Amino acid sequence: MDDLPKKTKNEFALIQLLPNIMTVGAICAGLSAIRFGVQGNYVLAVQLILLAALLDGLDGRLARALGSDSKMGAELDSLADFLNFGVAAPLVIYFWALQDMRSAGWISVLVFSVCCVVRLARFNVAAKSDEPVVGERLGYFTGIPSPAGALLAMLPMFVSFSFSGGLVVPDLLICFHMVVIGFLMISRIPTWSPKAVKISRENVKYFLVGCAFAGAAVLTYAWTTLVVLCLVYVVLVVWGLIRKVPD
Repeated sequence: MDDLPKKTKNEFALIQLLPNIMTVGAICAGLSAIRFGVQGNYVLAVQLILLAALLDGLDGRLARALGSDSKMGAELDSLADFLNFGVAAPLVIYFWALQDMRSAGWISVLVFSVCCVVRLARFNVAAKSDEPVVGERLGYFTGIPSPAGALLAMLPMFVSFSFSGGLVVPDLLICFHMVVIGFLMISRIPTWSPKAVKISRENVKYFLVGCAFAGAAVLTYAWTTLVVLCLVYVVLVVWGLIRKVPD
């Protein structure tokens, strides 16, 4: 037994690298979304951004579950968030609807991207602070997180894709929509977080059935379901604005 190689502190089990592999996969998905957006394959581009959002929601939780979370992983995750949700998402929207506009379309993209990077920087500073803000302790985000902001920004695309003939959304409305979502990301509005959700033992079975129903709806009526989910999230944001978490 003494002849067996021992794992040192500089070695990692392959499964411990899985969260970082998922983050790198999300980066590849975001870069590929930009490529397919340039080529005009907007459906695939949006699907890749949705894949990046899914991987973003899993990698951090998996890292904590495996005990492999690290400062490098946190920084990599933040960079991936900016690429996927602050660059790829607004660029795909720009290629889809705003190229024919002169300046307003590109300005809205810049505003959204800058708001996204400011939101991520503020989150990183708060995460490194010894005293997180009250909203974070209570299970709320301060402002809309970048993945949710990107999905809300793509809401006009979801609406258009949900109609077989394609629904034309006014370009100026899309620009205004992106700018509003950008400012909501850097706002102080307490927004709903999954961390605040606790399921009682008696209701677990209903929650699982609901998840199965939501999964079936996404697979069957993907774009319509995404529209509904975005609208539900907007209602939660408005509720957070009305209610407000006390300081």
